Amino acid sequence: MVTTAAAESAHADALRQVLVEELLAAGSITAPEVAAAFRAVPRHLFAPEVPLEQAYANDVVRTKHDEHGVTISSVSAPWLQAVMLEQARITPGMRCLEIGSGGYNAALMAELVGPGGEVTTVDIDADVTDRARRFLDTAGYGRVNVVLADAEGGVPQHAPYDRIIVTVGVWDVPPAWWDQLSDDGRIVVPLRMRGLSRSLALIREGDHLVSVDHEMAGFVAVQGAGAHAERLVTLHGEEVGLRFDDDQQVDVEALRTALRQPRVEKWSGVRFGGMEPFDGLFLWLATSLDRFCLLSRARTETARELVDPASPIATPALLGDGGFGYVAFREVDPQEQTYEFGAYGHGPDADGLTDRLVEQIRVWDREHHHGPGARISIHPGSLPAAEHPATRLIPKRHTTVKISWRP
Repeated sequence: MVTTAAAESAHADALRQVLVEELLAAGSITAPEVAAAFRAVPRHLFAPEVPLEQAYANDVVRTKHDEHGVTISSVSAPWLQAVMLEQARITPGMRCLEIGSGGYNAALMAELVGPGGEVTTVDIDADVTDRARRFLDTAGYGRVNVVLADAEGGVPQHAPYDRIIVTVGVWDVPPAWWDQLSDDGRIVVPLRMRGLSRSLALIREGDHLVSVDHEMAGFVAVQGAGAHAERLVTLHGEEVGLRFDDDQQVDVEALRTALRQPRVEKWSGVRFGGMEPFDGLFLWLATSLDRFCLLSRARTETARELVDPASPIATPALLGDGGFGYVAFREVDPQEQTYEFGAYGHGPDADGLTDRLVEQIRVWDREHHHGPGARISIHPGSLPAAEHPATRLIPKRHTTVKISWRP
């Protein structure tokens, strides 16, 4: 006779195998050892508050919210965890640090390092570390070190680390992470650059870090000393807003007035397929435009009537003198699911702003769309702009991010 517990365990095992096959088919997993880790770790034990089907869905499980309902801790989506573990290239015997705890990802890392390696996970929130400790023990990963601390200072007592994987969204890479990384180590970190978040796989090159790979990634924001909030300028209540990751001067009333004016539209002739990613375009615009920001809108019909950006969450926008423009697209061939990039603009300088956006879309398509992509490096301290032409320098608290593009 099969007990209820045995039946549930078998159902969980079956769902876990289905999830792994989905991740393999999507290309999120390519390494056999990463697939084996996902097959081994029981994800549902780290998300007991949701049904098994939800625990093994390829989606995030939110586990804690602040007083405003904003997610401050979660079990990340499996596809994103898989991508970052692939970026990390963890091998048996390594010593690894995870910044931002949940338990599940640390268990995956423990599978990859094996009994001869060591995994430490750190979080600033005692509720999160208590939960991680409890679930890791239940799942059989008691050997993982769980530390309660502000990760801005790293975890020196278990350093140095061959791999550091950051599972919270950060604005900068603090000195402690550099100091605690082994000479041939690698940091995988979702870094925010001019508002856009990319998971960077960083290695040492002389006195700085160079990204050998970058992927789109979104995480809950880091808390503590490393926190750095974006500035949101609302243009129509909570329906439409511009997000700034720097200290640009903004005439808010002029922008609100511009939004109420008829919009200008321009089209680039640059086309893409419905399933084709265009995160490279967004990063190119963040690199090439000085007065760059991001446009966001609510998922309501009212907001869509006001603005219709390429992404309601965050779309590249260009600030002008009293107006703004932003990236859009339109369907040009429903049967082939083909779309065309363009730009919408509002305000007295809408024509010029949309012209500039369309021209940069064409430059990206002509010179970078099918090229090797951006080269991203992180340098301690500041860099003199005159010594780094044809690059975008993004000053941070501890470092400067340098982005250049190879033809």
